[in-house]
Amino acid sequence: MKTRKSGGSNMDNHHHRKPASREIRAARQGLYFNREVNWLEFNLRVLEEAQDPSNPLLERVKFLSIFNSNQDEFFMIRVSGLKEQVESGLAEPSEDGFTPWEQLVLIRERIMEQEKLATKLYRQTLLPELAAAGLHILNYSDLDKTHKEWLHQYFEREVYPVLTPLAFDPGHPFPHISNLSLNLAVVVRDPKDGEHFARVKIPGLLPRLIAVDVPPEAGTSSETNRQRNFVWLEQLIAANLNLLFPGIEVVNSYPFRVIRDADLEIREDEAGDLLQTIQDSLNRRRFGEVVHLSVEDSMPENIKTLLTTNLEIEAHDVYSVEGPMGLSDLIQLYDLDLPQLKDPPFRPRVPAPLRNSSNIFRILRAQDVLLHHPFDSFSPIVDFIQSAASDPEVLAIKQTIYRVGSNSPIVEALARAAMNGKQVSVLVELKARFDEENNIEWSRALEKAGAHVVYGRIELKTHCKVALVVRKEPDGIRRYVHLGTGNYNVKTSTLYTDLGLLTSNPAFGSDATLLFNSLTGLSIHPPYRKLLVSPGGIREGLLAKIEREIKLVQETGQGHLLFKVNALVDFALIDALYRASQAGVKIDLLIRGSSSLVPGIKKISENIRVTSIVGRFLEHSRIYYFRNGGENEEIYLGSADMMQRNLDRRVETLFPVEDVHLKHYIKNSVLDIYLKDSAKARLLLPDGTYSRVTPEEGQPPFNAQDYLLSHITENELHLVPSMEALPQA
Repeated sequence: MKTRKSGGSNMDNHHHRKPASREIRAARQGLYFNREVNWLEFNLRVLEEAQDPSNPLLERVKFLSIFNSNQDEFFMIRVSGLKEQVESGLAEPSEDGFTPWEQLVLIRERIMEQEKLATKLYRQTLLPELAAAGLHILNYSDLDKTHKEWLHQYFEREVYPVLTPLAFDPGHPFPHISNLSLNLAVVVRDPKDGEHFARVKIPGLLPRLIAVDVPPEAGTSSETNRQRNFVWLEQLIAANLNLLFPGIEVVNSYPFRVIRDADLEIREDEAGDLLQTIQDSLNRRRFGEVVHLSVEDSMPENIKTLLTTNLEIEAHDVYSVEGPMGLSDLIQLYDLDLPQLKDPPFRPRVPAPLRNSSNIFRILRAQDVLLHHPFDSFSPIVDFIQSAASDPEVLAIKQTIYRVGSNSPIVEALARAAMNGKQVSVLVELKARFDEENNIEWSRALEKAGAHVVYGRIELKTHCKVALVVRKEPDGIRRYVHLGTGNYNVKTSTLYTDLGLLTSNPAFGSDATLLFNSLTGLSIHPPYRKLLVSPGGIREGLLAKIEREIKLVQETGQGHLLFKVNALVDFALIDALYRASQAGVKIDLLIRGSSSLVPGIKKISENIRVTSIVGRFLEHSRIYYFRNGGENEEIYLGSADMMQRNLDRRVETLFPVEDVHLKHYIKNSVLDIYLKDSAKARLLLPDGTYSRVTPEEGQPPFNAQDYLLSHITENELHLVPSMEALPQA
């Protein structure tokens, strides 16, 4: 695990170091947006969804929760990395022209602005609207005597037994404050020794919002009309601190919250046993350096000083907030059974080809099947693995696992396949950030069942989404493959937009075999026929195809690139897109998150349009469209974003869609639909801000995700031949 020096002297002196020349910095800042600042613009778009009154109330609460959760992870990973660079003495600016120190200054300014917006939204808008809907988040001090008595009993029964007050004085060291923990800084006064400091941790295993049991109003029995009251757990604890400090006066208490560096760095020379190394690193994660301290704005300066001194941070790491901190816990309200306050439920479709037969292998012998989640159900993927596990003709199953969630039916099917005597090889990525513990458990369960579990290469994350089934059939061995843009996770398949391809194309099967052999064995750069595989292959492939588009536009006057990704921050690819724009290629970029590319620069990026869609579903699919002269359009799907880590430090795959009907569907019924969005789309402007796309005059806003939910698409109508014509499996 990486470590940083404590203290902040390097940070304080860093801005005195010699910067890059003004001319170089100006040139760089004009060509590239800073990745971190642009990511904060993305999170602001998430906050805007919480502000949008057209969204159902609990959906807005959910977006506010996601905004805060995103911000926590940003500090744990991105800010901690920048602080490490500063403290190691790095003064060189990145390609965008900003030094690590300058980025930290910009980040603090933006974070403070956004936190004010979030707090204002919570206090002035969402709280009143929740109350109008019968959901009251109250201050403990505003409760009547009856409610306080009920809460006092709840405190003694459920809360008091798990609390541990920790004093800080010459006989008691300053207690460890764990990552993401909410705490009370308690000032107590002893009659003999005067004032002392103590810390009480708010238990994370208890509900943050305590539901005060209130019966329905007289004459109403409907759950819909029920009034529900909630109180913040930290306020309940603060009101009962006298029980924790008997015989001592509790002067006051102040909530505070800590975020620590949570990025794991595994060095090759440390990892003789990767599984054990990951476990040890997880145990150390909660002891990472503090990178963010939230305090209530009423906290006295002497308490702030005590915290900053003992947490070894500087004043610029402290953020004062008005009202409750850690608003990601508001997701608790979203879990309430109140469908009238949420988006209407939907039922994912099963594509028509897969409805015509219970034998998925028979279907795949006749045609490829494309799945567009969440509009298409994830159940065919589960069925694919479950069928392989029970089919006596299946000889082997190989699969990558990155994030599968809890109680995964896919992992259970793999374990069952191994117990059925099939050869099961599973590459489990233990370094999937914040999912490491879950993956360790799955690894052990699979090994216990008899599967061969490998962890990939220490220096690379395996992020590709591939499943390979080897089946014995009358005409010989046949390989069936699933390739996707998203994880094998049933839960997120209903929340994220992703694409997956099921195929028995021999070339795809051959490439999948080569890929697994390279992951489990020692082969290097095998000769893939269809797949682009990183490190190396995806970068080279994308650059070559962009250069081809430049050449074609010079020859024909027509060129079009259309990419849909989560992020674009790789400078070599950005420069290639600038060259394409200068040559006259039309470029449409659908980028959900960070974009370091600056659109609209005269004579450089005038032909580039960048839009971002933040809506009901998290846009997660990666699609790369190349016009390629118009006669032979190419579309690649996969797990890779246009980021250095995806292209150079991960095992990723992009795979072509070759079926003409499926290509037409992706271009016309996915990409073109998203380009028409005028409800959730924002346009990236040359100054780095985003502006909402507005519908044409007289036209209602067009929501691409809603359209895909409600319309029968070409993919749905792509039917297989009659069952009699299908080959036997």
